[in-house]
Amino acid sequence: MLHHTRGIVFHQVRYSETSLIVKIYTELFGLQSYMIRGIRSKKSQIRPAQLQHLSIVDMVVYHKEKKDIQHIKELKIALPFKSIPFDIRKSSVVIFLNEVLYNVIREQEANPALFNFLYNALQVLDLKEKGLSGFHLQFLVQLTRHLGFFPRNNYSDEAPAFDLQEGIFTKQSLHPLLYMDEPLSKYFSILATLSFDDTESFSIPADQRNKLLEYLLRYYSIHIPGVKPIKSHIILQTVLND
Repeated sequence: MLHHTRGIVFHQVRYSETSLIVKIYTELFGLQSYMIRGIRSKKSQIRPAQLQHLSIVDMVVYHKEKKDIQHIKELKIALPFKSIPFDIRKSSVVIFLNEVLYNVIREQEANPALFNFLYNALQVLDLKEKGLSGFHLQFLVQLTRHLGFFPRNNYSDEAPAFDLQEGIFTKQSLHPLLYMDEPLSKYFSILATLSFDDTESFSIPADQRNKLLEYLLRYYSIHIPGVKPIKSHIILQTVLND
């Protein structure tokens, strides 16, 4: 049966000399695998350039329940990025976010709130002119709302340390790998209250930003069993710190 859906490209792997299997997070069906045959031929209506990291696409797809690999009838770019492909900092953020999303999103069913969050975040990133250095941190914090482990934001002078296992702020730090101390906990608490637009007026020193990212990735690994280590954040830190 044919369906029209928007999608966000997560990953692709070569299936043969002329074919790809592409992982796309769709508005209607969640994360799906699609076979695209003959993509390198001149007759193909789908071009590799349309399947870059986190490209937002409109698709007409054949969908069969419980089938591992689906097929695409039509595909076109729904939201052409104006700055991301040409801005090394933004493209590095996209590569990092793409790696995170491909590792943590697994559901094969519709989640409109999550899809709209991703769609809107990518639009904001493409248009953003200031406050880029903290965008990835804001994204990771807000993404936890949709993954089920958004922190309880009870930060105070009496509870200044964030417990990564329990997802709450507590009185004291008992283990450096499982607790954020000041000032990271305070930054984390503030990020949990901000919109993407607010990050333009909120900055974190580079050294603290890098430490906070390491803790956020640890927070993800604690709450998502089997998540693979994220590697692209090293390059991202270098680019954003220049």
